[in-house]
Amino acid sequence: MYSSATTGTPTQTRTALRPPTAAGGRPGQGPAPYRDPRALATARGLLPRQADQLAARNGTDRMQRGRALEAATADRLDPAALQTPAVRAALANIARICPGFLPRQVLREGSRHILIAGTIGRAPVVAKCLAPQALRSEHAEQLIERFHHEVSVYRAFVRHRPPVRLPRLVAADHDRCVLVMERVPGRQAARERHPVSAPTPGELRAVLGSIRSLNLWRPPTDVFGKPLDYQLEISRFHSVGQLTDRDAGDLRALLHGLAGSPLQLCHGDALLGNILLAPSGPVLVDWEQAGWYLPGYDLAVLWSVLSGDSAARRQISQLAQSGGTVARDAFLVNLVLVLMREIRLHDVPGAGEEQRIMIRRLYDDAALARRAVRTAVGTR
Repeated sequence: MYSSATTGTPTQTRTALRPPTAAGGRPGQGPAPYRDPRALATARGLLPRQADQLAARNGTDRMQRGRALEAATADRLDPAALQTPAVRAALANIARICPGFLPRQVLREGSRHILIAGTIGRAPVVAKCLAPQALRSEHAEQLIERFHHEVSVYRAFVRHRPPVRLPRLVAADHDRCVLVMERVPGRQAARERHPVSAPTPGELRAVLGSIRSLNLWRPPTDVFGKPLDYQLEISRFHSVGQLTDRDAGDLRALLHGLAGSPLQLCHGDALLGNILLAPSGPVLVDWEQAGWYLPGYDLAVLWSVLSGDSAARRQISQLAQSGGTVARDAFLVNLVLVLMREIRLHDVPGAGEEQRIMIRRLYDDAALARRAVRTAVGTR
């Protein structure tokens, strides 16, 4: 690892270098020739195959130690991040339900939520809390209601295990809006809401498989409500000019035809950032908006954010329309409303060049979805 100097006075050389040692460690018997595991194994009288196995084990051990060191470095305690007023208030609330919680890292300190990674004993956990500024905002009542709903969802999943992977509930405080969950090893499917690079085809198939399993599940619980009022959403986007009179009429016509169709259990916010790619498969997090939607809502959310991957969009569209005309119409209604929401969220003054490109794509996608809705209405 370190190289010795080759120049200098004889005195400096004697003090800087140690006497050469052989494999047995006795000084004065020449340099150590057996640093390679294969050579060391051969010197011990092992066969070549056994030498290969020993070298492989040594290499695996070094790799595992390197990964452990990397993980420890990633979770290194950050005193400065843990001393902000918002984080300290969150830690005080966490300590009320988990006195043994040891904070290690602030994963997120946003305007709505604070995520803190830590441990309880040897178990890695993540604590999610509502941020103090969220409790003082004009949307505080809605944010508190959503957090309470997420706590209820996690508690319901303890009694009725869903067919998808999600973090295990450790503790929750309904009144103080604190949720402590198992920390699942894995990485986000994408860090951006509208990622430049999509997951690999294999990862996308796994994600769609998990979403499909959830959508087909009929949980024996009344925890899940109807988070989205479709008629109200159409009227809202129509009133602000995002939907024309014809657009609103076409969507209401499709809704009328879907009046008797069964609803579907959806995650409600199936962005790639809310999906962890773990060794055991995709893990869904952030269940604040889970509930009963028209079929294909989660697929519409994924379609709306994967503008850079035409193959993924084609796969999502085929999956959404595999249930026939009813599934197609429901997916189109969901898609138009999701795209309207994305446009309203991102089309704001002061947008940079990259965001303006994304906004233009969203408008193009919305025009494409409108045409598909008109075609669907004409074929009913």
